[in-house]
Amino acid sequence: MQFIAKSILRLSVLLFPAFSMAQSTYLPQGNKHQPFLDRLEIKLQNNTGLNVSTLKPLSRRLAVSAAEYADSIQRSGTNLLSPIDQYNLRGLLLNNSEWATDTTGFASKHPLWNTFYETPANLIQVDTKDFFLAVNPVFQGQIGAESDGGDRPFVNTKGVTFRGMIAKKLGFSGYFTDNQERGPLFVQQRVLDYDAVPGVGFYKRYKGTGNDYIDARGSINFTAAKYLEFQFGYDKNFIGNGYRSLFLSDFGNSYLFLKINTRIWKLDYMNLFMELVPQTVYISAGDKILDRKYTAMHHLSMQVTRWLNVGIFEAVTFGRKNHFDFLYLNPIIFLRASEQQAGSGDNAIIGLDLKANVAKRFQFYGQLMLDEFKLSEVTGGNGWWANKFGLQVGGKYIDAFGAKNLDLQGEINMVRPFSYSHFDSVANYTHYNQPLAHPLGANFIEAIGIVRYQPLPRLTTSARLIFWKQGTDTADSNVGTNIFMLNTTRKYDYGYTLPNGPRSTGINAQLLASYEVKENLFIDGSILIRRLTSTVTPDRNTSLFSLGVRVNMFRREYDY
Repeated sequence: MQFIAKSILRLSVLLFPAFSMAQSTYLPQGNKHQPFLDRLEIKLQNNTGLNVSTLKPLSRRLAVSAAEYADSIQRSGTNLLSPIDQYNLRGLLLNNSEWATDTTGFASKHPLWNTFYETPANLIQVDTKDFFLAVNPVFQGQIGAESDGGDRPFVNTKGVTFRGMIAKKLGFSGYFTDNQERGPLFVQQRVLDYDAVPGVGFYKRYKGTGNDYIDARGSINFTAAKYLEFQFGYDKNFIGNGYRSLFLSDFGNSYLFLKINTRIWKLDYMNLFMELVPQTVYISAGDKILDRKYTAMHHLSMQVTRWLNVGIFEAVTFGRKNHFDFLYLNPIIFLRASEQQAGSGDNAIIGLDLKANVAKRFQFYGQLMLDEFKLSEVTGGNGWWANKFGLQVGGKYIDAFGAKNLDLQGEINMVRPFSYSHFDSVANYTHYNQPLAHPLGANFIEAIGIVRYQPLPRLTTSARLIFWKQGTDTADSNVGTNIFMLNTTRKYDYGYTLPNGPRSTGINAQLLASYEVKENLFIDGSILIRRLTSTVTPDRNTSLFSLGVRVNMFRREYDY
C-alpha cells in the first residue's frame, strides 16, 4: 500500500495544475443529514445524482446540489417538502455552506468575540478566495445504568474535526478523538471474544472493564478530468442502501484506502483499494508490528430507468507477505478473471444490488452476495457447505399513512454458513479482528424494523427492533458462524441448514429521543433491551438506560 500512497501523491502533483476541477469533501459517518437525504431521494424519485449513489459517505457537493434542486421545486409552488423538511434542508445548507449558492441568513447574530461561531455551524470558519476551512470541537458524554449491575457503562469522547478546500480543487478533512468507554456487558464480552472494540482499532484497557482508544481519520481528495474523483486516506466506507451491508459496512475499524470514483452519464463506477490487518492475537498489547493484507473492490452502479438503479460488486481479499499484488490494480471490473490468471486461491466475492424509488413514498432495495456458488448443489438441496451466499431485502416508507415525517424501514438479512470465511486465515473477509460486512459474521437470519418520527424541527424520536437467529460454534465444532475459523475445520460437507448447528436467538430493541439544543449540539436519551438465548451457552439478558450529550459527532450505538 506504500506504493499506492506514493503513486496517488505523485499523480495529484501531475494532475492538480492542469486537470483538477471543483471537488468536495464528504459527509461524515452517521451525519444528521442522512435521514433527510434518504427522504429526499424518495421524494424526488428520479434525481440521478442521489439515485446512482449507493456509496457512503456522500459528497457534500452532491448533497447540497440535490437539496437546492428540491428547494427550487418547493419555491415554484409544488408542495414537495414539509415544514420540518425545510428546516432540515436549511440545516444541510448551513453545515455545507462552501457549496451553497445562497448563504443569506447564515451569519450568526452574536458571534463569540467576533471570531468564533461566525456561523452557527462552525467554531472557526475561514471562507476567502481560494481557501475554505471549518474547524469544530467533537464531544460525547454518555452515562448509563444497566440492569445486570456491575460497573456503570459510559462514553467519554473529546476531540476535533476539520475540513477544507484549496481553490476548490484540493480537499482535505480530518477527525481526531480520544475516547474512554465502558460498554454494556454484552459489548464487554464481545471485546474479550474478539480482542477488538467494535468500530475501532488499537485499544488499551481502562479501569478494568473499560477501553481507552484513539479514533483518528483523515483524507485528501480531488477531481481530475471532470469525471474522476480521487480520495486517499484513512477512514471507513459503506456500500448499499440498507441499515446493514453484505458487501462493505462501516462497522469495523478504519483502514488505509485509495478510492477512484468515475461518475458519467447514468453510471457510477468505484475502484477501492484497501490495506487491512489480518486476524491476530493480543492486538491490544501494542508491542508488535502488525502484518498487512489487502482487498481490491469494484462497484458499478447504473441508473437503468428513472426510478431503478442496479449495481454489480466484486471484491478480492488476498494475503501476500506484507506486500500488495499489483495484478489487482487492474481498474476494470471482474477481478475474478485476474485472480484465476494468477493461479491463486484468494478470497473472491461478487454481488448484485438494486434499489427502486416508487410513487415518491417508497424505496425497495436489496443485495445478493455470492462467496461461492454451485447451481447443481443448490438445486440438489443437500446443504452443501460451499454454497456460500447472502441475501438482503428491504424497504422504506416515508410519510407513512399520511403522517408527515413518520418514516418506516424494514429489512431482512440472511447469510449462509461459512460465507466470508476462507481456507487461509489471512484472506478471510475481515479487518482488525472484525467483519468487513455484517457484524454477525455468517450463519444467521436477521430482521430489522425501524420507526423514525420527527414531530418538531429539533426533536427526533426512533424505535428500532433487531431480531436474529444464528448457529453457535462450539469448542469442538465449526458450524459456519465464526468467519475467522478456517472453513477446512468443518466436520462434514453436506447437511448445512440456515441457521446451522446449535441455535441462539437474539433481540435488540431501542427507544431513542434526540433534541438539538443548538446547531449540532444534541441531548440524547435511550432505553435498550437485549435478550440472547442459546441451547449451548447461558442466556444473556440486559436492559440499559442512558443519557448523553454530543457535539459534532455520531451517537455511539450497540446495535448487535
